[in-house]
Formats: sequence, C-alpha cells, structure tokens
Amino acid sequence: MPAGFAWPPGIRAAACFTFDVDAESPILFEHPEAAGWLDVMSHQAYGPRTGIPRILRLLDRQGIRATFFVPGYSTERWPEAIRSIRDAGHEIAHHGYLHEGARSAPDAETEERRLLRGLEALDTVAGVRPVGYRAPMWELSYRLPALLAKHGFRYDSGLMDADHPYRLAVSAEPGAASIVELPAHWAQDDWEPYVYLPGLSGSGVIASPAEVIARWTLELEALVEEGGLFMLTNHPFVSGHASRAAGLERLIQRAREIPGLWIASATEIAAHVETLPLVPVVHLPLVVPETL
Repeated sequence: MPAGFAWPPGIRAAACFTFDVDAESPILFEHPEAAGWLDVMSHQAYGPRTGIPRILRLLDRQGIRATFFVPGYSTERWPEAIRSIRDAGHEIAHHGYLHEGARSAPDAETEERRLLRGLEALDTVAGVRPVGYRAPMWELSYRLPALLAKHGFRYDSGLMDADHPYRLAVSAEPGAASIVELPAHWAQDDWEPYVYLPGLSGSGVIASPAEVIARWTLELEALVEEGGLFMLTNHPFVSGHASRAAGLERLIQRAREIPGLWIASATEIAAHVETLPLVPVVHLPLVVPETL
C-alpha cells in the first residue's frame, strides 16, 4: 500500500462501476456535421433510449450503487433518462458540456466556461450539484485540478498513474488545496473493444463480450491482490447492448463473490480517501529536453 493509504476495516480492495452517458455529445463535438446523419445519431441515442433502462435494471438486480458521468448536453437532450438515474439512487457526476477534451481549450477561461455550463445543465434538469468530475476523453490540463477545487469538486477520475486513489494537489505551493484522484485506465473502458462507427471511431474489429469480460475479470482479480481500486468505465450506448450488459452483470456478480471487496460509488470511495493522512501528489508540466 502507498504510505498513509488504507481501506476501511475489513476491506482489502475496492471496485467502482461507472458509466459515461455520452450519447451524441462526443460525435457532435468532433464532427458537428454528423448532426444531420440519422444513422450515426441513432447509434448514439441507443444509450439513453435503451441502454440506460437496461443498465439500471441490472444494477437494481445486483443491489449496487454506480456513478454516472454525464455531459451537460446529454442532460439537456435526454432529461428523463438522466432523472431516471437520479431517481434510482445512483450518483451523477460531471463530464463536460459537449464532451470537450481539454486539449481543445485555448485557455483557462474557456475551460472554466465549459465546466460551469455543464454544472448549470445538471442543476437545471436534475437538481444535481456533482462533486465528482471525469474529463471528456480523459484529457486533463495541468490547470484543471485548480479549477475543480475552486468550484467545489471533491474528486477527479481519469489520471492513469496509480492503482490506488491519492490526493492530488492543485499546485506546488505549500498548503495548496487538493482533491481526491480515483485513477482509471483505457484497458478498463468499453469504447476500445466495442465501438465501431465507420469513418468516425473504431477499427472495425468488434470484440466478443466473452473476451472483454474475461480481460476485465483478470484485472479485477489482480487489483484485489494488490489491494487497489478497480475503476471500470462503460458507456450506455456501448455496454447497454444485450450480450454486453449480460457480460457486465456476470462481472459484477464475480466482484460480489470476492471476500473483502468494497463495491461503492466514486463519491463513497473519495469520502473515505479524504479521511486518510496522505501527502498530496503534485503534477507539474514537463520541460522537454533539447534533442542532440
């Protein structure tokens, strides 16, 4: 275990099942012309129309609380779907407005406006003030932690440099504010193995749920042995399909069988980490050395 880190008494590791409710937003941000392509828009609309109800049913059967990261645009376009997540008792967290990656923001002001626009949408539609954030496409700028702390966020989930949660400082100044980081990874995301949109995303090789769930099960079991955090990221338009959802449910059942594994929402895990005597980690921009 990292210095100062411990799970609650009787707990050996944790698992968090999360869902990014992207719907149309990532396609529209990268390819605004796709707004006129019914085939593509229907592909993305599968999430709120069909995937979310199926996922909510399986979470209810398994009796676990999940975290849904929701872009502001998805909230405005699919208000009833987002309210259904809220009403089922799951956590709703922030995921940008139109799924804008940080590398597209020219300055801190633009990044902050997008953050606030997403907050306003979640408040207006669902009456939710999230405390958690996941950067769209997991693109984080070095200025983002300070923006999150400024606006009352308690955790981020998207950095990929650890197996355990940690404290993330907003600057290198002594006594600087910090938030909790709940690390994730592309290997525990359903987009890469499952998504195919011709000319837009994916290789065209769509994996079998049997293969994907086997891979995730190996990672889950290995992280339990390490006493780490298994952070799984799914998308309702992706893993909401029948065979994939059935596979996900088998994975959750396997997690529930593991003695000492805490299955919790992102907020519940972050709240525990806030109680620990952790020295905050400082991330500073790198200086690229001159080449010979």
